Amino acid sequence: MNTNERTDKRPVWRGELALLIVILINSFGVVLMLDSGAGISAISSVPYAFSESFPALTLGTWTYIFQGILVAALMILRKKFVPTYLFSFVVGFAFSKMLDVYKTALAGLTMGLGYQIVYFIVSYLVICLGIALSNRCGLPIIPTDLFPREMADILKVPYSRVKITFDVTCLAVTAGLTFCFLGHIKGLGIGTILAAFTMGKVIGMIGNILDRHFRFVSFLTERSKV
Repeated sequence: MNTNERTDKRPVWRGELALLIVILINSFGVVLMLDSGAGISAISSVPYAFSESFPALTLGTWTYIFQGILVAALMILRKKFVPTYLFSFVVGFAFSKMLDVYKTALAGLTMGLGYQIVYFIVSYLVICLGIALSNRCGLPIIPTDLFPREMADILKVPYSRVKITFDVTCLAVTAGLTFCFLGHIKGLGIGTILAAFTMGKVIGMIGNILDRHFRFVSFLTERSKV
């Protein structure tokens, strides 16, 4: 342990626990946002569009296919094989399976304008918290969260800018795909648009709060200091 760590009085959060929380709450947030009627979150909008256009495969299955493409794209951009990206795909697989679990579990939610507004607000904040945690856990994370973080590092631009660009691109692909195959745009609502243009900044704000109050360590960060 170095001098800075000995003098750092912030409580320690294990990155492994943070990653487990991310898998559980982000998958919950994605499904809850969809059920709110405000539209699906941008990070899952492309798999959702494929699941609606080609329903032989579930939302969860299309999600890990999409995540596999993102992982492959990052390796191409890095121009090298990155082993931790493969673990990120495993984490994404668990996330995808939880999507299908929550899709079934939340099928009987009470509907109504007031309830749906609450569902959207809760899902928005849960997803923002989950992504902020994933960016600090010190472990390979869900590919849809990993991609904008790694792109920000590759391109040397602020994370919030990359995140917003990634989200808006996902929405454009979703709109085009559902329009072509379903004859109308599906899955996108006012909540989706609002989240796409604001979520990057809110994630940054939540991240700053976490940094002020907690210190995150994982077996990978500990090993790198040995």
